[in-house]
Amino acid sequence: MLEVDIEHRLGTFALDVHFRSGRGLTALFGRSGGGKTSVVNTIAGLIAPHKGRIVVDGSVLTDTELGIRLPTHRRRLGYVFQEGRLFPHLTVRQNLLFGRWFAPTAAPPGRLDDVVDLLGIGTLLDRRPSRLRKSRCSTANRTWHQTNREGVHV
Repeated sequence: MLEVDIEHRLGTFALDVHFRSGRGLTALFGRSGGGKTSVVNTIAGLIAPHKGRIVVDGSVLTDTELGIRLPTHRRRLGYVFQEGRLFPHLTVRQNLLFGRWFAPTAAPPGRLDDVVDLLGIGTLLDRRPSRLRKSRCSTANRTWHQTNREGVHV
């Protein structure tokens, strides 16, 4: 369950968002510049809202009235940037497995292999991002995080 009740001002832009979503996929959509990325950044802890509360599965991540702001690295969230960013010093395999270091338990064995086979990127796993077409990496990264549903992914 994701609960978001936030108010934030970015220059002249006022963000005022209130929603609840159940388990599964939650999609934010709207016009360019409408605040979608700001909402996701606030959930991830990259932006502190001026006012509000964010709760994931009963755990309070942010509550401005109570002075709670869990640091980004303790939020147990996965964030796949829309630009498909990868760590340049890691291989494709290492980038895809990076989030496992922060998971309480490892993902079920074989899940990565299934995604690699589905996308046909087995020959790319030992390459660094500078030697890849970015669209393939982005697709693999998004698919892996969408199928590895331990925790919340934004």
